[in-house]
Amino acid sequence: MLAVRPVARVAAGEYRAWKRGLAGVGYSRPMPLHPPALSPAQLLDVGRIRAITLDLDDTLWPIWPTIERAEAVLLQWLSEHAPATAAMFRDTESLRAIRNQMVTLRPDLQHDLSALRRESIRLALTQAGDDGALAEPAFDLFFAERQRVQLFEDTHDALGFLASRYPLVAVSNGNADVHHIGIGHYFRHSFSAAVLGVAKPDPRIFHAAAEALQVQPGEVLHVGDDATLDARGAMEAGMQAVWINPAEHAWPYDTPPHATVGSLTALCQLFA
Repeated sequence: MLAVRPVARVAAGEYRAWKRGLAGVGYSRPMPLHPPALSPAQLLDVGRIRAITLDLDDTLWPIWPTIERAEAVLLQWLSEHAPATAAMFRDTESLRAIRNQMVTLRPDLQHDLSALRRESIRLALTQAGDDGALAEPAFDLFFAERQRVQLFEDTHDALGFLASRYPLVAVSNGNADVHHIGIGHYFRHSFSAAVLGVAKPDPRIFHAAAEALQVQPGEVLHVGDDATLDARGAMEAGMQAVWINPAEHAWPYDTPPHATVGSLTALCQLFA
């Protein structure tokens, strides 16, 4: 079943907070009570575009239902194979708490969500007195479930449309694998923070995508749902940016993106 793009995604914002290296529930995009005065609107220059980079989580699919399901599957597995751990960490909130704790304990892993999750499982196991080696199969199960995303209903059509016109590169702070998910054929390359060791909004991850396609940053359009990580980060890297903003949040910075749209379908209409 394809996912319909939701209007409100607070829990997804919490997950993006994890990707930013923050620990704590309740994160959401900055939403000023009074939007700041904006600089003159930038106009998207389609003629300059030679390549497009795309965020993944919450841009091509909703991330939070996927994480909730993967955590539930993990808990069930622990109840069967590590009952002491399942008894100590009885719900997904407990698993998230120890995962956030791992961000503090292992700052060297802050750009690798897979390693953070694996080591948080290992910590839970050892704290409960179970075998820490069970972290490997437990994580493998979680990771496989994490790849079972439900694409937004317009994702395939939009990716097909864009890929027929420009080379596409996936740029993500998360640990989704476009090939496992079944959309790898749309992309020339896929870059993650775990592979590069830097995360959005660091300009180096955006520049790596441009270099892989042998184009200049100014010739790349980046598309994503996060105002800071995606739109502002791409602009500071010298790219054009389209912000996917279905909930119509206020833009929190002075300089606006080159375009703001509510869906991937609306993104494609910019090229009509």
